[in-house]
Amino acid sequence: MEFLPKILAYVCTYCTYTAADMAGSARMQYPAGVRVIKYLCTSRIDILHILKGFEAGADAILVGG
Repeated sequence: MEFLPKILAYVCTYCTYTAADMAGSARMQYPAGVRVIKYLCTSRIDILHILKGFEAGADAILVGG
């Protein structure tokens, strides 16, 4: 059985999310195990958000800003 990690991607609305949206417009794909959570600004992410993500079962967390 192949391991498919569960990845939470906390992304900034104006930086990373815009780039991901453009990639989607170009029909680029990313793995099904990635869940994107949009923040107004990633500087607002608290360590508790990251810990809650791991608590909810994420194998990895990406913070992109």
